[in-house]
Amino acid sequence: MERNFTSPTFPKSTKPSKGRRRELTEEENDEIKEAFELFDNDKDNELDYHEFKVALRALGFDVHKAEVQKLMRDYDRQGKNKIAYQDFHEIAVEMILQRDSRDEILKAFKLFDDDESGKISLKKLRRVARELGDNVNEEELKAMIDEFDLDGDGEINFDEFLAMLNSD
Repeated sequence: MERNFTSPTFPKSTKPSKGRRRELTEEENDEIKEAFELFDNDKDNELDYHEFKVALRALGFDVHKAEVQKLMRDYDRQGKNKIAYQDFHEIAVEMILQRDSRDEILKAFKLFDDDESGKISLKKLRRVARELGDNVNEEELKAMIDEFDLDGDGEINFDEFLAMLNSD
């Protein structure tokens, strides 16, 4: 079952990037285990709502009540309002991979957005194409902007950039 974590912390798509899905490092897996063990206050090898929320926050995720409740419903296989370690690990891995993907996308966006305006203009697109040695004509560059400029301002913002990367 594929889950789609949507919040300001996570991208709307859970698609792995073009056939390459990185694995967590041993250190990241250890951090997940440590967070689980640290916040399993009653040492029953399961996390209740509060323990779960705090453990996710300890891993660096700004999760909100509704999101935690949905995850609890989705993963509580025993109907005890608790999350077992295996499920916690699965959730944490997916969230870490999504966070890393979003970070990579933001870095790519910043390569275009050299003045940190939050927008990619035709001029910026032309500069990057030239730096990469792409011989793309002005009409093709304009067509790229037009295709993904959802708000019609003549530039591409970060959300439009994300949508562009997730389009098939």
